[in-house]
Amino acid sequence: MSMTTPVVLKTKITPPPLKEALVERTRLLEWIQSGTRGRISLVCAPAGFGKTTLLTQWVYARQASCAWLTLDERDNDPVRFWRYAVYSIAETVPTSMKSKITMLAEGLNGLSLTAFLDAFMNELFELEDTVSWVMDDYHFITNPRIHESLSYFIEYMPQQLTLLISTRRELPFATVKWLTRNESREMNASGLQFTPNETETFYRESEGPQLTERQIRELNERTEGWVTGLQLALLSLQSRQDIDCFIEQFQGSHRNVTDYIFHEVISSLPEEVYDFVLKTSILEQFDARICDAVTEDRESRTKLEHIKKLNLFLIPLDEKNEWFRYHHLFSGSVREYIKRQLPEKWDRLNRLASLEFAKRGYMDEAVEYAITAGDFVWVEELLQGHISALMESGELGNLLRWFESFPSSHALHPEMDLFYAFVLVLTGRFEQAEQRLKAFVEKHQGADPEQWKHLQSGILFVRSNLMFASGDFGNWYTFIGTMLDELLPADPVFYKFNYNVREPYIRRTPLGLSGALSPDMENIGGLYLGVLSSHGLQESLVYYYVKQSLVEGYYEWNRIADSRKALEEMLQAASRIDLPGLLVPILLMRVKLHLLDGHTQLAHDLLEEGLDNAGLHWKEPWVSLLLARKMRLLIKEGKLPAAKKIAAKLGLSTKDKPTFQREYEYLSYVRLLGRQRKEIEALRLLEQLKPQSVRERLVSSSAEISIIQALLEEQLGQRKAALRALHEALLIGERNGYIRSFVDEAAPMHALLTRYTVEAFTEPSSLTEDKGLRELEGVSADYVHSLLQHFSAVETEAAATSPLIEQFSRSETVLLQLIRKGASNKQIAAELALSEGTVKVYLSRLYEKLGVSSRTQALRAAQELGLLL
Repeated sequence: MSMTTPVVLKTKITPPPLKEALVERTRLLEWIQSGTRGRISLVCAPAGFGKTTLLTQWVYARQASCAWLTLDERDNDPVRFWRYAVYSIAETVPTSMKSKITMLAEGLNGLSLTAFLDAFMNELFELEDTVSWVMDDYHFITNPRIHESLSYFIEYMPQQLTLLISTRRELPFATVKWLTRNESREMNASGLQFTPNETETFYRESEGPQLTERQIRELNERTEGWVTGLQLALLSLQSRQDIDCFIEQFQGSHRNVTDYIFHEVISSLPEEVYDFVLKTSILEQFDARICDAVTEDRESRTKLEHIKKLNLFLIPLDEKNEWFRYHHLFSGSVREYIKRQLPEKWDRLNRLASLEFAKRGYMDEAVEYAITAGDFVWVEELLQGHISALMESGELGNLLRWFESFPSSHALHPEMDLFYAFVLVLTGRFEQAEQRLKAFVEKHQGADPEQWKHLQSGILFVRSNLMFASGDFGNWYTFIGTMLDELLPADPVFYKFNYNVREPYIRRTPLGLSGALSPDMENIGGLYLGVLSSHGLQESLVYYYVKQSLVEGYYEWNRIADSRKALEEMLQAASRIDLPGLLVPILLMRVKLHLLDGHTQLAHDLLEEGLDNAGLHWKEPWVSLLLARKMRLLIKEGKLPAAKKIAAKLGLSTKDKPTFQREYEYLSYVRLLGRQRKEIEALRLLEQLKPQSVRERLVSSSAEISIIQALLEEQLGQRKAALRALHEALLIGERNGYIRSFVDEAAPMHALLTRYTVEAFTEPSSLTEDKGLRELEGVSADYVHSLLQHFSAVETEAAATSPLIEQFSRSETVLLQLIRKGASNKQIAAELALSEGTVKVYLSRLYEKLGVSSRTQALRAAQELGLLL
């Protein structure tokens, strides 16, 4: 069975075709239209009240593009739900935005749900025109995570977007806050009921017996204006002679429609049509080919046309009339009859559907029908061929649900049982994964010794991933200590999982413990690599990912020789790897080591080579990440115009609302703003990124943000704020043994750390005396002193003697600008709201920093230092 990537069905993201001879419900269309000025409109009523028809009618009457999403039970996976959500909106937005948001959808499995939503909404804020988004059949959604995420989306979505939801039940999250702000409205069943006039129009325009006004009025009363009841009555009246008697006996309320549909409508059909409807009713969506497979004949297209003419609740799903579904109430009634009266037929029909969907590559549907048929041998076979693609797509919710559907009586193949445990790990269900692993060991430990060795290798993979994800090192040590020499290579599918779909460094991924470093990380990483290598798995993806995480960890610990040695092995493997998730981190570590050696041009050449390769072979975000790294290099060299061009190419702006999804790019941009003396704008961006990083529990990112904040505050002359931000970075750094994160900031960081040691560890301490800093504790003097010792002599000397740009406050830079304009002391005092005496003091301090004694000399020195860009 070949593996396939998820298919986006156009019928789910396209409004259904408009039915002929519809009753135009002007009052309801006006109600919907007026609601588009708010945030959300809800159409809530039981099945058969015409919710979908009404929304479809409004979409076509509006004569403007509307996003449309039809939901079903399979959309209870958060990744699948939001992937379809993105593609539905992408149908209505400008081309430039479409490419950006679909790229987001493709990278959904590499982001937390909140990080994705923030990025998605930020893109939608660029909408120039209002977009209405219809979400049909939301009652199929039962996943609490989706409810929470949609509520969050509605709360913060841009004003240009308005949401219309149809559902059979009330929304499972509160809408009162939007109602009180007059941003929400709801229509229920009573609002959807046909009025007597609408009922009369419905019958007058239908092909059926002519009814009197009295008969129409009585039918409206008996059906309570329920449109499906009116349709059922119309179908029955076509074969009735005594109309008054029928109306008197008709019970068309939705409470007893199931029996009525079957006995009064289905049973009266010609035998061939009856058999066709019975068999095809088990299908959620279908075309003629699928109907052929389920009915086991080749006349489906003709019969579909006949059913359509009978107006038998057949709903077209596309303009070409190729895909259809039955009205949910209609098909549901027939299905209940088959399950209750013909259980063997029910199982056989669902299996036939599963086989046909699998044959056509619709693997999700194939699995669902197989589960409904109760054919779990076939379900397992389907999963074996589909599981890798599902894990790559990130739709783990459905995968987990499918695993949970297996009855306890079904013994999963050992490999699939381990995959079940692995999915539990990936979905954060660590305790369940641990229990499943223990049960697995108890079940198979007494197996054939050779088979047990193979199984242990799979256990090693799952338990190691559980350790990396949960940080539970103890169980791993106990486990590995009993089996170091007993493993045989497992099925290689275990070791082909791609852990990185969008990060510049492996340290930023869960496998890299989100930047956390500890001796356990090194010990376990080394042991794990040794076990894999000794059993022929040194070319597996997990081996390379763990090795690369060690490369990056050694560098951070300033164990440069160890980092180089590990990187050499990765370089030898690079020619055999075709994954940007590995190749980009390898390249970026090579850049760091080149810069450490002073080989700036080699670093440039390497980045250009990577960009050429990425442009030809890789999708985003890899090109953007490499461009962001190039921007950092240019900033370091003081080539700010070139760095600004890259920032523009990446579409970065001080007015942006930065999202975690593009954090690396924004942190690069913030560094550029700092060199441009735009500290306030840079700090604003960092203040928005910081809580996102904390929320995502990305340790390395939180440290970097605090470091940049400290340096920017120092440039502004806000020394207490600088020390506070530095303290936050040092707390993280000491817990994890960080060195290079600080040392790579060179002279400015050395100067700031030096001042920190004076103020933090010399009595009396300003840190403890100042009310705003009194609570900041926990950083040891030994750690800070050790950091200072890692700076080179050149950096130390530069920090002490060289008037680098970062040592000048914003006010001093403004002073230089005014001097360049030829402003007198009096004019400067007026501009800065200072006394002339204070201006003279400021000038004296400025001359001292620059090592000059006049305005002319000061301007010349400032120009040489790049202070007057």
